[in-house]
Amino acid sequence: MYLATVMMKAILFFALCNVISVSDGFLFSRYNTPEWNSLRVTWSPFPIGPYAFTSMPRTTYDAFNEGYNKISGCEDMNSFKGNRFVKGRDYSVVLLYGVNGYIAGIQIGVPHVDGAEFPPAKQVNQTFVQVGDMYFLTAYFTNPATICSNGRTAENFAANGTGNTLYIQNGTNPVANSLEIPMNESGLASTKWTRGHCFFSMGVHYWYDVESDMPCDDFFPVFLLYNRGRLNAFGWAIGMDMTSPRMEHPPHDVIQTFMNPVPQCLLNIPRLSTMHIYMANPLLNFC
Repeated sequence: MYLATVMMKAILFFALCNVISVSDGFLFSRYNTPEWNSLRVTWSPFPIGPYAFTSMPRTTYDAFNEGYNKISGCEDMNSFKGNRFVKGRDYSVVLLYGVNGYIAGIQIGVPHVDGAEFPPAKQVNQTFVQVGDMYFLTAYFTNPATICSNGRTAENFAANGTGNTLYIQNGTNPVANSLEIPMNESGLASTKWTRGHCFFSMGVHYWYDVESDMPCDDFFPVFLLYNRGRLNAFGWAIGMDMTSPRMEHPPHDVIQTFMNPVPQCLLNIPRLSTMHIYMANPLLNFC
């Protein structure tokens, strides 16, 4: 019942918005826009709200104007690439910018909780890079090797928007340990990425090497989303309850709508936390 209600509300809203969006596309089709022309976070069945599909600032100028503060720079640490910004003390979204002030990546900071079994010890300083009492998952929208040296120019930003490729950091060296994700869905055929299900307004989910009887210590906390065969979104999947209003909390009975197979260990976690991250208009995500 929950899933049916959510789907019906979402479909009705997005169908209306898609008509508007497609109409706009015809009206403005003479303009060339980047494939990744946006940066939004947090899926919601109720798309009108303070945290639903929230647009993120893609320049440091806009970040400062929207109340974000710089917490570290390219010169401060070797564990990540970019100038890092957060809003308030909400580390569920950490934005990374290159030396010229254009968006370069995004992180989520998972706090250390005494007695918690997350993140798994074997993933610390692999997928989750520890800084102080927090563990960070990091994705880059451009080659991390250039973020703190040349950076992207205004011309690059105009041509590519949010970016032109996706890297997931999987170690303490952001250049040597970052995994480049195929832009085309067909590029996953020879990898361990496992196709899940399509969900309207999200896309076709891919999860890394999932099996029904796998331990959650081996569960890779990143999923990919493809629409019409192209990568235009991804997300975090955190095996603990994160309280930020930016986080999503899928009930256990809807996990099978995203994953195939479903690792049974996930069903033993009282409350999961996820976040969808969109590099293009989610209103056009029909898989």
